[in-house]
Amino acid sequence: MSTASGQTETLLVTARPDLNQRIGLWLDHLSDERRLSEKTLLAYDRDLRQFLRFLTEHLGGAPGLKDIAALRPADFRGFLASRRRQGVKSRSLARGLAGIRSFLKFLERRGEVNAAASAAVRPPRQARSLPKPVSSRDALDVTSGALAMEAEAWVEARNAAVLTLLYGCGLRISEALSLSGSMAPKRGTKTLRIVGKGRKERIVPILPAVCEAVELYLRLCPYAVSPEGPLFLGARGGPLNPRLIQLAMEKLRGALGLPDSATPHALRHSFATHLLAGGGDLRTIQELLGHASLASTQIYTEVDSAHLLAAYDKAHPRR
Repeated sequence: MSTASGQTETLLVTARPDLNQRIGLWLDHLSDERRLSEKTLLAYDRDLRQFLRFLTEHLGGAPGLKDIAALRPADFRGFLASRRRQGVKSRSLARGLAGIRSFLKFLERRGEVNAAASAAVRPPRQARSLPKPVSSRDALDVTSGALAMEAEAWVEARNAAVLTLLYGCGLRISEALSLSGSMAPKRGTKTLRIVGKGRKERIVPILPAVCEAVELYLRLCPYAVSPEGPLFLGARGGPLNPRLIQLAMEKLRGALGLPDSATPHALRHSFATHLLAGGGDLRTIQELLGHASLASTQIYTEVDSAHLLAAYDKAHPRR
């Protein structure tokens, strides 16, 4: 059994043995076949555990497989209502329902339950928040490494290289820090193979500025970067903690007068928004970001429209 499925040990008090056994099989399936990330597995596990706790109280005892098979839409609505009363927001409620549905569909494929009851429940509506990119000028200032916010030059160069990867290639911070020494962009490098969410691979183009930033970091780094080891190292030579990049971004925000929304992930949003404003098409941007669905990428059209309207309102003489 995978590490993620080991989390089912915490479910023993809220489910009968036959149901616990299926939960372990489901988590193994998500980990080994669906290749979901550990973070996603833990979230699914936690959401299912909360549902089972609700059922224990709702049914008057720990549920088993037969109890799960007998659930009706009203039971799922009761769970969502109880979580809402606890102050849980719509986004978390929708994610929790998605995890429960995933488990029931897994059981349905095994011929053990009918998942129609959960499918009949509409997830809570969510207010979609728009990404908050930084301006192109601010993005260049953040990635230039010219502000000398760190005591050691190699640390400054390292931070600038990571932030340049986020803005120049649209990477998530986890993707940038997962690069090995052998994957370091070098002069002449045209593309980079990235393994993103769900272990989905994509190819991203590499700008000369990215290569230059990484080469400067490698030149100044006091530690040997091995081909198999992490590309970006911490102060003691171990893998770089993403929190250090977040802290570096906080310092840059203060120095440049940027809002709290200017985070490392905002550089990825800026990558997509600036490409779209420059004439990039949504399908290409979808591939570059590694989005599974075009709907995830279309939100950037709303960001671009919001910027246009704001500029119009500010500049029009009849405002």
